[in-house]
Amino acid sequence: MSQGQPRRPSGHQVTSGEQGAVRYGDVFPAVSGGLAEKPVAPQDAATMQSAENLVFGHTLRGGPAAAMQSAATANERMGAVGHDQATDATAVQGVTVSETCVPGGRIVTEFVAGQAVGQYLARDDDGATAGGGASAGAVDKDMTNVTIGEALEATALAAGDAPVERSDAAAIQAAEARATGLDANVPGGLAAQAQSAAAANAWAWRDEDKATLGDVLANATARLVADKPVERADALGVAGAENRNRDDGTARPGGVGASMAAAARLNRDEAVWE
Repeated sequence: MSQGQPRRPSGHQVTSGEQGAVRYGDVFPAVSGGLAEKPVAPQDAATMQSAENLVFGHTLRGGPAAAMQSAATANERMGAVGHDQATDATAVQGVTVSETCVPGGRIVTEFVAGQAVGQYLARDDDGATAGGGASAGAVDKDMTNVTIGEALEATALAAGDAPVERSDAAAIQAAEARATGLDANVPGGLAAQAQSAAAANAWAWRDEDKATLGDVLANATARLVADKPVERADALGVAGAENRNRDDGTARPGGVGASMAAAARLNRDEAVWE
């Protein structure tokens, strides 16, 4: 996993011991808030390695655990963190791996302190393919038929606690349109609910009062008036709708666009096309 040029979140005052430390925001650009400012600690990396080993049977080459281990080793050598140290955010919220079963495999999302840092495609009979990594390998076409509804339900599991934003509503609208073949929103459908949720969330003061992706996308398959297998064009269209409506122009990790992309790769057994 390429770390690119290190960046420092604005407004963070570093101590002399932390000066030059590799932080979560350097390793995972999509990470935000206080976690982005924290130096990657050895126990965080060890926990992620254990989680990957439990799910995949090995540590993923170029995955979050490997990136975290490299960063933590550098931080320990410069004295920014101790060998037995864990980041306070991960000590409270944990390092976790979520699996969503789809025909022919699983969509796996890795989280640090509740924020998605990686998403993978794992076949039933093999290891994993990173969302930005290598080919998914050979997949039985008869077994692989992930639908748009199932990809939306995968989002509900991977990023279900995330409040619905304008970009999510746009992605859901694009997904529903491609599933149904209808240009207009279905009354009471997923897109209509997502748009209402995003509008209400924009005015909500507290996070606990906001509607989440899990609220909108639970049982998505049953709530679509029509459904179809995810194709590459579907994933590209949904990702474009999501990215155009995000301030930073990037997809939400574990969100609708990411789940659609993983489903398209599984269905088509193709190498990464991003």
